[in-house]
Amino acid sequence: MISIKTPEEIQIMAEGGKILAAIIKEVSAIVKPGVTTEELDRATEALIFKYNAKPAFKGYDNFPASLCTSVNEELVHVIPSGRVLKEGDIISLDSGVLYKGFNSDMAVTVGVGKISKENQRLIKVTKRALEVGIEKVKPGATTNDIGEAIEKYIEKEGFGVVRELCGHGIGKTVHEDPKVPNYNDKGKGTALKEGMVICIEPMTTVGDWRIKKARDNYGYQTKDGSLSAHFEHMIAVTKKGYKVLTVG
Repeated sequence: MISIKTPEEIQIMAEGGKILAAIIKEVSAIVKPGVTTEELDRATEALIFKYNAKPAFKGYDNFPASLCTSVNEELVHVIPSGRVLKEGDIISLDSGVLYKGFNSDMAVTVGVGKISKENQRLIKVTKRALEVGIEKVKPGATTNDIGEAIEKYIEKEGFGVVRELCGHGIGKTVHEDPKVPNYNDKGKGTALKEGMVICIEPMTTVGDWRIKKARDNYGYQTKDGSLSAHFEHMIAVTKKGYKVLTVG
């Protein structure tokens, strides 16, 4: 069932989204060679409590941390560990907060130290793909319009588009209906209505788009071991278009 949020509820979600955006920005600044993904998680959780919010991910579907830390070929939902980041790595930072009864969700991919031009381009294209998808959001459009635009842009740039995972609705739970694919789902999309809040999150690969379980047996990585990137924003459908809620 798709929930429609009131203007007051969307305002609360915007407040939570602003908190999350600030946290992601602060944690991104900590990323450097020699830092472990566990340290990034601890920093994230401390910041969440500092902002008088709660971790949305910790305990959700048995996830044991407040931050997903997916490095290089790892795509999403990887559990933080003692893994030490190295110069040239790229890492997806994906987190959520629970604030006044509503969840928020956001992800970015950042480089560790100096990264290759190929990795810079992978990150740039994935970030732009998110913007391309967001630009399709308005009442009367469909989730398929979003996915079709993302797929067309990413493939034009020569990268793969993950199909086995997708964006989602969000509200009092982290994952709600509808599903928001990153590819053309052949007309199976859900119509967008004012008051819906969705997460759009393109996942891009340098090689094949197919995925498998990551080494921690929880997250996911590319099946062929190619590099991947991931960006995500939380978006409210407004009367005339959209509002990005996960911004500072």
